[in-house]
Amino acid sequence: MLLRYFYDEKLAHASYLVGCERTGQAVIIDPMRHIAPYVEAAKKKGMKIVGAVESHIHADFVTGTRELAHLGAAVYLSDEGGKRWAYRHLEELDHILLKDGDRFTIGSLIFEVLHTPGHTPESLSFLLTDSGQADEPIGIFTGDFVLFGGIGRPDILEKSGGVTAEEGAKALYRSIKRFKQLEDYLQVWPAHGAGSSCGKSGGDVPASTVGYEKRFNWALQYDEEAAFIQALLAEQPEVPAYFALMKSINQNGPKLIGNLPHPELITNTANIESLAETDHQIIDTRDAKSFSEGHLQGTVNIPFNESFPHWIGWIMDYDIPLYLLADPFEMDDIMITLRSIGIDELAGYLDVQKVLEETSELDAYMNVTPEQAKGIMDTEDVILLDVRGQNEYGEGHIEGAVNIMVGILKEQLQELPDKKLIVHCQAGKRSAIAVSILKANGFHNLVNLEGGYEKWQEDIE
Repeated sequence: MLLRYFYDEKLAHASYLVGCERTGQAVIIDPMRHIAPYVEAAKKKGMKIVGAVESHIHADFVTGTRELAHLGAAVYLSDEGGKRWAYRHLEELDHILLKDGDRFTIGSLIFEVLHTPGHTPESLSFLLTDSGQADEPIGIFTGDFVLFGGIGRPDILEKSGGVTAEEGAKALYRSIKRFKQLEDYLQVWPAHGAGSSCGKSGGDVPASTVGYEKRFNWALQYDEEAAFIQALLAEQPEVPAYFALMKSINQNGPKLIGNLPHPELITNTANIESLAETDHQIIDTRDAKSFSEGHLQGTVNIPFNESFPHWIGWIMDYDIPLYLLADPFEMDDIMITLRSIGIDELAGYLDVQKVLEETSELDAYMNVTPEQAKGIMDTEDVILLDVRGQNEYGEGHIEGAVNIMVGILKEQLQELPDKKLIVHCQAGKRSAIAVSILKANGFHNLVNLEGGYEKWQEDIE
């Protein structure tokens, strides 16, 4: 048996190539949309990818199942959860629908299907047995069900899918009871690591076991359903705005990347300033410090780093034309990331350095230390704007701060009075994004608190 682990740090998404070395056949578990790494890995091992397996209809990224099907792979999809959670693009695919207790084989590999609802109604887990070596399973692929030290969230569908968080939590409790009956030695392979919005308290490690999770995973320590539900639903962070769209794309079938147009490099920068003043979205992908020192007025700064897909998915409107100001040498990687969250097309992109050089007047904003911010607070009438999540704010905040989470800031601008703003988050990254949103919407009397609440606590409190 061959097992290869793939991890997308921008999505905190884990996927797996599982192959039978005897027959040279392999399947991909919960594939990302960018399938080239799987194809290359299989080729190096002399294997053919014959299957793509999904644990559930994902809500945080567009899957690569259809891409693999286009290359000839059969797809293995859940048939649990009822019609509301059925896949709707099956006529295009060589597909096998799976229910609890089903089995399918890839060479000498046997996959046993377990229905483990709660995160979503259709969620499946897969026990894997290498029959060429043993007659008992070696491990279990848990999707977004059991994570390393955590559990999948049951509240994601509450707004978009008509399933209450409490219903999902009750289903999770039943699924956990079933999981706890498994043998301790089984390895656990989930679809997400630390930082994913799909789970609560997932760890950032590549391997675990059922026995370890039974002993140390907080979600597996409850013997009473009511106590479990209360703990699970308490202090869940905000659900990203784009999750409902990802769910719809994956349920109805994403477009094939090969059929999508290549983004256009716009070399004439003459009209870009007027575009920023109209109903267009222009994202500057540089780091926050560079953006603060000089940028095109009306643009929003979302740095191309590990959190890029999370915040661009939260903030941008998928129905409004999108332009990027970026380093052209990064565009291939940027497009892979954008398409991983369903942003398939751009209105165009421009070389950000060329734009800066040819723009007559650049905008900027000031970053201040906690000491400088305290001085402003002592001498001016200001609003402290805390753009962290509600849970973070509840755990501790600067006295008098107003809390509007950065992901919903654009919809809450009318809540802000006409006063100077001191914008902050936990460490300074999210507040930089928030400042760019505010400036793009006409708020110029503001500063960004460097180091955020953490630095404030160190220097002031």
